[in-house]
Amino acid sequence: MKLVFMGTPEFAAVALKALITAGHDIVAVYSQPPRPAGRGYAEKKSAVHEMAAENGIAVRTPVSLKQAAEQDAFASLGAAAAVVVAYGLILPRAVLESPLHGCFNIHASLLPRWRGAAPIQRAIMAGDAETGVTIMRMDEGLDTGPMCQVGRVAISPETTAGTLHDTLAQLGAKLMVETLSSFPLDCQAQPETGISYAKKIDKSEARIDFSRDAKTLRNHIHGLAPFPGAWCLINGMRVKILQCATVEASGPAGVTLDDRLTIACGRHAVRLLKIQREGKGPMAADVFLRGFPVAAGTAL
Repeated sequence: MKLVFMGTPEFAAVALKALITAGHDIVAVYSQPPRPAGRGYAEKKSAVHEMAAENGIAVRTPVSLKQAAEQDAFASLGAAAAVVVAYGLILPRAVLESPLHGCFNIHASLLPRWRGAAPIQRAIMAGDAETGVTIMRMDEGLDTGPMCQVGRVAISPETTAGTLHDTLAQLGAKLMVETLSSFPLDCQAQPETGISYAKKIDKSEARIDFSRDAKTLRNHIHGLAPFPGAWCLINGMRVKILQCATVEASGPAGVTLDDRLTIACGRHAVRLLKIQREGKGPMAADVFLRGFPVAAGTAL
């Protein structure tokens, strides 16, 4: 099929690779413009931009699609469909209606739950037992279009936003390939009940509050791992917590119960398993403790 692909981060690059492998004719890729990154602030292309370039696909990086000239340039591609995955720009009606079969989106939730910017993180933070991927034909609303295919994934106590991201990226890519081979499609309107919104993660949410119960705190930590990373102070050192487990123990909230980084919460406790010091890579908690022992009774 003659396709236009529109996406930016690694989650989208997985889908682009799958469509290329499936033999689709990607006539153009749209992505966010290169932006300064790293210590040297050198301009860095997006993951989708890099993959398109590696495969000899023309890349367009407009800052907006509202102008008639950009819409005409899009229409001139004559695409049968457009695939949109975490692109980062709003698609005007002229763009949505330009491809023969429409524009299709991979959304990382079981719509209509968790419409919006951060569905992976919010599903874990809310303690959902499952989430998934919805292939949706796009309309002008915020993730409101009819659903063409759905895939489900369980969320375990060990699931983090990072691991779930990778699982859903692969599942979404697979389902999109299947969807584009299934015309004519039988897409169903989203239910009018069960709607929720996944607002963008704010860095102010990352500070850990040990007065919460242990399960809620674990979900919060795992939902923010690896980015932006929930954090606390250990002996005055700011440390991101990337993985933890709940423990049936009690004590004053925010105080270590042993020398293994078991920390009392409002109810029960959490044991830190993987952490990250500022400027360092992730490490197991026992490795951290070899260099920075934390005694029982330490207040975090």
